[in-house]
Amino acid sequence: MAKQRYYVVWNGLNPGIYDSWEECQAQIKGVKQALYKSFATLPEAERAYSSQPQLYIGANAPKNTDKKEIPANIHRDALAVDAACSGNPGQMEYRGVYLATQQVVFHFGPVYGTNNIGEFLAIVHALALLKQKGSNMPIYSDSRNAILWVKQRRCKTKLPRTAETEELFTLIERAEKWLHSNSYPNHIIKWETSEWGEIPADFGRK
Repeated sequence: MAKQRYYVVWNGLNPGIYDSWEECQAQIKGVKQALYKSFATLPEAERAYSSQPQLYIGANAPKNTDKKEIPANIHRDALAVDAACSGNPGQMEYRGVYLATQQVVFHFGPVYGTNNIGEFLAIVHALALLKQKGSNMPIYSDSRNAILWVKQRRCKTKLPRTAETEELFTLIERAEKWLHSNSYPNHIIKWETSEWGEIPADFGRK
């Protein structure tokens, strides 16, 4: 059974805190520049709602409160990415974490999709962000499929393209186009969960 999530809508039809994705989605659908984010607990959501959304979305997001111990042989000056999905397919989100500080650098979702697609999009998001910043730092991912898809420049999902998944497939096409149009120096490294524990970008929903 999926854990309860709370959704803060800062900019939508009716800003507030909602306890289901369906209610949240109703407030942001069709709203340009909608601002929203999911949280694991109601107190977290209440603190976020009373604050500026920029503190929780994007590069200014707060540090990951569930800090992981990083093995000595891991690059600290690196990004770790991961995705989570409530159901598969289901409501999917992904994020990137800077390992040196375990700061959340970017977060996207939730959107209807699969975990593998989220892992793929997270890597491409990280690559595009690092290229924009002129950084060659490595990227860690615990998904062999996603790493392979990025190398092949194609998201080989079997998820059907429907009205429900159209938004997701638009993101996939944009990511594939970026991969075909850009080169990058960044190494994409497989995070070995069995040796190193959960990747620091993990959402902790297992």
